[in-house]
Order: sequence, then C-alpha cells, then structure tokens
Amino acid sequence: MIRTDFTEMFGVEHPLVCGGMTGLGVAELIAPVAEAGALGFLTALTQPTPEALAAEIARTRELTDRPFGVNLTILPTREPVPYDEYRAAIVESGITVVETAGSSPEPHLPDLHAAGIKVIHKATSVRHALSAQRKGVDAISIDGFECAGHPGEDDVPGLVLIPAAARALDVPVIASGGLATGAGLVAALALGACAANMGTRFMATTEAPIHENVKRQIVANDERDTVLVFRELRNTARVARNAVSEEIRAIGSRPGATFDDVAELASGVRGRRQVLGEGDLDGGMWWAGQSQGLVTEVASVREVVDTIVADATELLGTLPTLRVG
Repeated sequence: MIRTDFTEMFGVEHPLVCGGMTGLGVAELIAPVAEAGALGFLTALTQPTPEALAAEIARTRELTDRPFGVNLTILPTREPVPYDEYRAAIVESGITVVETAGSSPEPHLPDLHAAGIKVIHKATSVRHALSAQRKGVDAISIDGFECAGHPGEDDVPGLVLIPAAARALDVPVIASGGLATGAGLVAALALGACAANMGTRFMATTEAPIHENVKRQIVANDERDTVLVFRELRNTARVARNAVSEEIRAIGSRPGATFDDVAELASGVRGRRQVLGEGDLDGGMWWAGQSQGLVTEVASVREVVDTIVADATELLGTLPTLRVG
C-alpha cells in the first residue's frame, strides 16, 4: 500500500483520483472506483436538476459504502445554473469531499466547510492555485498542459507545473494531466504530489458509461491524437482528434472568428449523444488527454487500479537500487 497525505485526508486506500468528467461521473463508474480503493467524483452538472443529483448520490451509496465525492464545475453558461441548489443537494446528502473547477470556489466555501466538507480545487497554474489556497480550499488538483479539458493558457506541462505547485503551496497537491500508469503515479509522487488524477484512463474501462467505439479509439490513439481548440478565444481546450475538432480548429483560425461560428459543432450535448452515446466517433467533439497514448487496453476499473498500484509499488521498490555512474 502507498500511504500519502491524500490517503490519510480522504480516507481512501490508494492515492488515485478519477476526477469529475461530465457525462461519465455517474454511479456506474464512480462506485467501482470507490470499491477499488480510489477516490472518484460524480459530476453534479451531469444531472439535470439538484434533485436528480441527490438521487444519483443515493444510488451510488447503494453500490458502495466507500468514500466518493462530487464535482461542481462553475462556468459561465447561456442558461443560468442553480449552483446554490446543487450545493445544497451536496451538503444535504452528506458528501464529505467536493472537487471544484472553473471559476472561483469562494462563494461555495462557507457552506461546504460549515458542513465539514473538504474542497479540492482544480487549477492550471501556480498563481491560480495560490489564489484558491488563500480563499481556503483544502487541496489543489494541478492540471498540466497534457490534460483533457481546459489546460489554461500558459502551456506548462506537468513535469514543470507539478513540482512548481508543490513548492509554492502549503496544501496537498494532486497531479493531473498525462497520467495513466503506475510509472506516472510514481513520477507524480516524486515531483511532490500526494496523488495522481486520471480521467482518460478511466474512460477506457468496462464500467465507463460510454460507447465501446470510444473506448477502443482511446486504445488505438496515440499521444498525438488530440487537438487544441478555442485558442483564439483564450479558452483553450484539449479534445480528441476527429473530423469535428479539426473543423473547429480550422474555423477558429479564421480572422474574426467567434464562438458562435463553432457553437453547433462544439455542443457538449451533441458530443455526449452522438459520440459517447451512439459511438459515432466523428459525430461531435469529445474530450481526451495526451495520456491516451499510454492506454493499451480496455479493462475493468478494479484491474486498472490494481495494475497501477502494483506497478507503482514495484517501481518504488527498485528506485533505491539505482546507482549513478
């Protein structure tokens, strides 16, 4: 067993996290993650209403008695999101850990902390992580440039960003981006993190609630098969390479392009329905990190966690025997 500040703080067996993934953070995936000894996060906004979130939390508890959390992603939206009501559903359901992402978690911290909930905030830079620490979060998940989703605008990879964050912060640091193996976990620990967050790796599991075509494509893809979109809008996102993401990038490169020019192509509803749901790999935009180049098979969540931990433990056992010269 690998014990760290993370395993002690959150009461889990392994320093592994399955962070919030919209459309995937549901009971079918998160309960097996918890049962395998890692910390997984339901995604609040995957559920259409706060009441549905409360029901999903209850459904997850029927499948596991181990710790799990809820991700609350705070982003500008065309239709207002009742964040206060989602937060209330989290508090009233007795959740003990929340992962926040996007905008500042500050408005939510008083209620979450009053309920005894620990807050992990996702950040893509040291300066933003320090700001979140000053506001009172309990841990930081630092996203290197390799990650799926929004890596920020600084283009700093994990090999630099993780130790920079660990040096600057007083709260525990979770490494995210480009991690999918036991060696990645060991590297994250060596760089000063106390756990590793993996998203793309957990997409390629038997329990992940997405089409088999997507899982097989992640295995087939290599580290080059992602595309950066929305760079011109300063809202950079890393997604899987396909016909739609290439078209979004081409349109975005035109002078004067706006988000409205690609809104239909980039629709999250379209991607979840046509790609993740129906298996049409060119049906919409879908998220994947460069770590897909490290994913060699679709396996159960238990097999993924056990293999990562076993490989990390074996590697940690060999490191003291290395010699220079």
